Amino acid sequence: MTSDIQLVPDIDNYAVMGNPVAHSKSPLIHQAFAVETGERMVYHAILVPVGGFEATLDDFQEQGGRGLNITVPFKEDACQAMDVLTPRAELAGAVNTIWFDADGRRCGDTTDGTGLVRDLARLGIELEGRRLLILGAGGAVRGVLGEVMEQRPAGLLIVNRTPARARELRDSFSSHWDIDVCGFEELEDKGRFDVVINAIPAGLTAALPPLPDDLAGDGDCYDMVYGDAATPFVAWARKHGARSANDGLGMLVEQAAESFYIWRGVRPQTEPVIKMLRASEG
Repeated sequence: MTSDIQLVPDIDNYAVMGNPVAHSKSPLIHQAFAVETGERMVYHAILVPVGGFEATLDDFQEQGGRGLNITVPFKEDACQAMDVLTPRAELAGAVNTIWFDADGRRCGDTTDGTGLVRDLARLGIELEGRRLLILGAGGAVRGVLGEVMEQRPAGLLIVNRTPARARELRDSFSSHWDIDVCGFEELEDKGRFDVVINAIPAGLTAALPPLPDDLAGDGDCYDMVYGDAATPFVAWARKHGARSANDGLGMLVEQAAESFYIWRGVRPQTEPVIKMLRASEG
């Protein structure tokens, strides 16, 4: 069972694959990048049936598609389906960017970590030498952890509802970095952090885990989730005196720009696209 892919002839075709995918802003972002850079391409959103990722990937490649972005829940499936992985994709165990080389081999990378680090830099949020806390220990964290640790924070604590899962994540990166983990019930004793990043999958719901009121102090808070209104974590950070509180819309655009560069060899400007998306929220 595959999705009904209809690529456009005589032009380079790209797409985002996921389930669900209708909400994705990726087609709008890449269309804006193409206009800005003068690249001739089209970009689709493809709904992949549950259990149908590899068949849909086959169909896209056989029709001459040039490259893909992969979103939930197929990033690990994409990693397994690649012939070649970049070192950062291999470390993350996930792929969000695919292209096909001259021999037809499927090449996979992950640009999420680069997107996060570049957006933090754009916002003036330094990681080097600062005490960092990440909320959550799922696939979103695994996908960015390498690039985050390369910024050399003074220390990293990962907190998760299920501490065992945080320990598994820590252990899988233990040959590269020292990372501390704990459960939310232990967070009260950990003090303040300079930067707090939320990567809890339910970040758009009102159900935040219990957080100490002085967790961030006057530090910087960042939610990897984004929405048309302030996410619950961003609202919490603003209420509790954080120096800055930002959602992940900029990360989305920055990781897309990295994918675009991998495919086209041209690096688009991101700030105009972020401003465009913000204006559309109003």
